[in-house]
Amino acid sequence: MEVTDDNLARLASYLQQTLNPDPNIRRPAEKFLEGVEVNQNYPILLLHLIDKDGVDITIRIAAAIAFKNYIKRNWPVEEDSTDRIHPQDRAAIKTLIVSLMLKSPEAIQRQFSDAVSIIGKSDFPEKWPSLIPEMVEKFATGDFHVINGILRTAHSLFKRYRYEFKSQKLWEEIKHVLDNFAKPLTDLFVATLELRNTHADNPQALKVIYGSLVLICKVFYSLNFQDLPEYFEDNMPIWMPNLLNLLQVKVPCLESNDDEETPGVMEQLRTEVCECAALYALKYEEEFGPHAPGFVTAVWTVLLSTGPQIRYDSLVANALTFLAKVAEKNSYKSLFEDPATLSSICEKVVIPNMEFRECDMELFEDNPEEYVRRDIEGSDVDTRRRAACDLVKTLAQHYEDKMMNIFGQYVDLAQFAANHVVPELQRPNITELPVLKADAIKYLMTFRSLLPKELLINSLPLLVQHIEGKGVVCTYAACCVEKLVAGGMLPRPALVPHAAPLLAKLFACIEDHNEYIMKAILRTLACLQEDGLSYLGDALPKLAQMLAAVAKNPSKPHFNHYLFETLSLSVSLVTKSNPNAITAFEDALFPIFQEILQNDVQEFMPYVFQMLSLLLEMRGAMASMGAAGGDSDAYGALLPCLVAPPLWERPANVRPLVRLLCAFVASRSALIIRTNKLNAMLGVFQKLIASKTNDHEGFYLIQTMLYKFGESVMSPYTKQIITLLFQRLSSSKTTKYVRGLIAFLGFYAAHFGADSLVELVDSVQANMFAMYCERVLIPDLQKVSGTLERKAAALGCVKLLCDCSHFRQGNLAPLWPRLMQALISLFELPIDETSLPDDHFIEVDDTPGYQAQYSHLTCAKGISNDPLASIEDPKRYLAESLGNMARSTPGLLPPRLEALEEQYRNVLFQYLNVYSVQIC
Repeated sequence: MEVTDDNLARLASYLQQTLNPDPNIRRPAEKFLEGVEVNQNYPILLLHLIDKDGVDITIRIAAAIAFKNYIKRNWPVEEDSTDRIHPQDRAAIKTLIVSLMLKSPEAIQRQFSDAVSIIGKSDFPEKWPSLIPEMVEKFATGDFHVINGILRTAHSLFKRYRYEFKSQKLWEEIKHVLDNFAKPLTDLFVATLELRNTHADNPQALKVIYGSLVLICKVFYSLNFQDLPEYFEDNMPIWMPNLLNLLQVKVPCLESNDDEETPGVMEQLRTEVCECAALYALKYEEEFGPHAPGFVTAVWTVLLSTGPQIRYDSLVANALTFLAKVAEKNSYKSLFEDPATLSSICEKVVIPNMEFRECDMELFEDNPEEYVRRDIEGSDVDTRRRAACDLVKTLAQHYEDKMMNIFGQYVDLAQFAANHVVPELQRPNITELPVLKADAIKYLMTFRSLLPKELLINSLPLLVQHIEGKGVVCTYAACCVEKLVAGGMLPRPALVPHAAPLLAKLFACIEDHNEYIMKAILRTLACLQEDGLSYLGDALPKLAQMLAAVAKNPSKPHFNHYLFETLSLSVSLVTKSNPNAITAFEDALFPIFQEILQNDVQEFMPYVFQMLSLLLEMRGAMASMGAAGGDSDAYGALLPCLVAPPLWERPANVRPLVRLLCAFVASRSALIIRTNKLNAMLGVFQKLIASKTNDHEGFYLIQTMLYKFGESVMSPYTKQIITLLFQRLSSSKTTKYVRGLIAFLGFYAAHFGADSLVELVDSVQANMFAMYCERVLIPDLQKVSGTLERKAAALGCVKLLCDCSHFRQGNLAPLWPRLMQALISLFELPIDETSLPDDHFIEVDDTPGYQAQYSHLTCAKGISNDPLASIEDPKRYLAESLGNMARSTPGLLPPRLEALEEQYRNVLFQYLNVYSVQIC
């Protein structure tokens, strides 16, 4: 696709058609563009079109959105998949995008900013070292259109530092950014602050300047989130006083705002400053300590000066969050200990911000579930009421007696509950003043930690009365029950007398697919345990019917998750009491599961695999105890589908599918062999072990196969298995893989024998086990994590040291002292968290197209089986094995023990003394 005027005009025409509301016009155009996007120069053609001033702005914006989506779909390249962007196009995009973004209108600039962030996640900094210098260079232009574009891009690029887990790669990236961006950002911050005085009489300029300060604060927050950078710590005298000043400063021309709902630039700025202050108060309390009193005073002033308008909501929520973070820390206790301070906070800040406003009423009526989610559970936008409640919880946790006394000045909590909450809940017509009823229930939830337990228990029948209909009162009542049960304030003895009406009311409301109703059912049954069995007979058909219904249109993920959790809990509870009931569950659920699998309902498949695993594991447990486990035809019919490649292409399926295959291996091994599916399962193992993301699942699968099938079945395949494992070690030696390999080979040595392991590895390549010991096992043994994994690694080492002929007298004998020292380090020292060079690979989150996410079902959790359970204490096993070795080969051990470094020898003798083992 050459960049010609004809091609640009044709592209513009198709983009115009994608904006047409008529699907007969829109969809063919979208299909055409999807078909040509794989061609070289397609993204470059888009960029040229975006850059043409003569083209209608709507077409240019459509092109910018198409470009961003193209980048999102195609820039990250998944492991083992094809790169859909030509290398020359990749290079050209990175060369053009920043300068093109900065001269584009803001609507286009925002799309480019997102695209830069997506590219940066994959390529920055290793494959895009010029990005930060190019961005910093633009700060010197003095053009705030350009500067703000850079700041938006920086925010988009760095905001992932707020939620990514710490890692060596992330630390190196942040260090690179700080080394090149922290000082220019600080200089820009200072220069922008000074421009306020230069343009004090120009409202339009001030709006742009303060808008830049908003963006600077966003970037500052992201760069400080993981750890306190040395540069910013050294420059706290610049940042903290000026951030405090931004909270305090009044800019009359920007303060007035006729818009009741949209925050002005000053509200946005104070919101960001409060967020930065809360971060420092929570994570860097020692460094922030000297600045805390000033910020508390300023935040307090801000809270007292803001009205109830919606535009202040984010500011008030962040300000209250700041106070809560400060109140959490012992080092700031002096700021809150005075009862007068706590009294003022409660009277002037907490209570006013818990009031129900007209805008709350509108959301309450228009979208009840969203209202509850924001108000109780939290969402992307925290509400004033939620932030006020969180502040109360924090203060009550640290100053409970004082808070009780303070609230007693305004309202006797128990008396208020008796005189206001209870009568409100007792109103006969629940449609009358529902807001007041919801507020009464919300009161119980907010102050439940300060209310007498007896009052909470007595409120349960009133809450049960209000679980009916579709309104927010019903949702609040169910949510309140769930909170009280989950928090232990309604223990099982208090819940049992009310279980029948409570569950009846809850099940009567599940037709509305209300996630809070479903969650309350789950919590209630989890609390009742065997006391809930009598209610499950009526409940299970309703749950199965509901599953069949939502499977046709799975639109509410939280409701669906709690539904599967409740079904899993029901299976566990009932079969624990009556193992034969598993047949009834299979009869009820299998037709629904089969329909889900046949219709490819992606959202539900990981759940189905987990529940099938639970059922099959229970069948296996029954068989091991002598009950009728049976080879159900329904399970057998599933097996060919489970090893078919398409299912394994979806990341969310991998973990639950591996567990399900392991359940088949454990309880249907004969079926696997009879249907010739062993090779297919080995093919799954080969695919998993080649993946950096899923290699640990490959180890789990192959260990289960070796353990359950045994040497007689697996011996024809073991050499190929070891070959694959060492090929992967050679091509990609990541920390996770090394941990898995050491644990797996440890299991093999402990279960099948150390000599068998050494000879098997050396059959692939001469002396390969010696190389493995020197380059992997000894230097990296301490990296192994996980209780069962460390145990397997330790027992494998004991077998090598004490039972292996090759370590006694063969070519591995010189490695004996070093391996013993590595084993003692495994026992005595913390896990080695350092990383290996090959750890720096890109984990792709934004996979092309829609991908269902894996959600673990807590109630379907399998039993953690230890294949080496017969050995409980690895240290005792080492001591006793050394005793056996000393008796079988007299004179061999003393020189080897003498070769140990003194500190290791001393620890080893301690083991021998503790377990009363003599070796001399």
